[in-house]
Amino acid sequence: MLDTIKTLCAMNGVSGTEDSVRDYIRSRVAPYASDIRTDAVGNLIVFKKGAVTPRKTLMLCAHMDEVGVIVTAVTDDGYLKFDTVGGIDRRVIIGKTVYLGDQKTAGVIGNKAYHLVKKEERDKITSLDEMYIDIGVKNKEEALKRVSPGDVGAFDGAVIALGSCLIKAKALDDRIGCAVLIKLLESELPADCTFVFTVQEEAGTRGAFGAAFSVRPDIALIVEATTAADFPSVSGPKKVCAVGKGVVIPFMDGGTIYNRELYGRLTALADKNGIPWQTKSYISGGTDAGAVQRSRAGVMTAGIAAPIRNLHSPSCVGSVSDFEAVYKLAELFLGEINHIGEEN
Repeated sequence: MLDTIKTLCAMNGVSGTEDSVRDYIRSRVAPYASDIRTDAVGNLIVFKKGAVTPRKTLMLCAHMDEVGVIVTAVTDDGYLKFDTVGGIDRRVIIGKTVYLGDQKTAGVIGNKAYHLVKKEERDKITSLDEMYIDIGVKNKEEALKRVSPGDVGAFDGAVIALGSCLIKAKALDDRIGCAVLIKLLESELPADCTFVFTVQEEAGTRGAFGAAFSVRPDIALIVEATTAADFPSVSGPKKVCAVGKGVVIPFMDGGTIYNRELYGRLTALADKNGIPWQTKSYISGGTDAGAVQRSRAGVMTAGIAAPIRNLHSPSCVGSVSDFEAVYKLAELFLGEINHIGEEN
């Protein structure tokens, strides 16, 4: 699975431009699918028959898109003005390389030279209005031959090993989830399941909302990455969760109160099978779960995630052991589908 994660993270798929990621995933899973289709917004929806057809329809989701930038204007001297696609901490993008548009034009994000920064400005985060992307051209005419307003840019984020068990890459959120779903699709399933590789999660969970109406699941499991702030400068609950300490099973985030029965089943499965797990100690963020849970008359929704440092940056850091824990718990959850909601 690690090789799949590395391959996926090397691809560019900013929200709304997930084509290359979708094409790769489709090529991997098509031989194992009972049915496969792409819907109007670009979600890849894959159904696979398992050993049994459960009473309740199960959907597993992972999003294909990543955060990035979008060109909003070109200055007369050839610099690009831009905004972010998805929630990005402005502190982490200055000096970073991005690849823009279909030509993958390289650019560097810059701002005012430090010797021009006034004393009262030094403790403030630079606004996007003060930043620009330098693509190495002399004027607007030359720039427009390479990029156009509306082009998106993905960060340059080489995949590298950190120590013996961590990796650094861009887009671990949520190519980890995509890799887990691919591995499940390539294996024998204990029950029928629909796998949805969603688009535009980072831009407002747009893909998942439509997919939930299309698939009409009774139960949904969202497979994700989540923020870990386990740094020396952070104390107590603000650490949220920790890299290397297992799969994260949240009971709530900024967009979803997860189904209590599903939460209990996931934690019990982890305990029973020796899978290290943790929950989030700080309520924040949101995932496709919020859109799926609210669709139609409501959907029983749960989530599992890999803890990731530096989320939504070119330098996400995660643990291989956590990735495997996410996969194992998702696999076991599939076998539980016929027992969920038995009292209903």
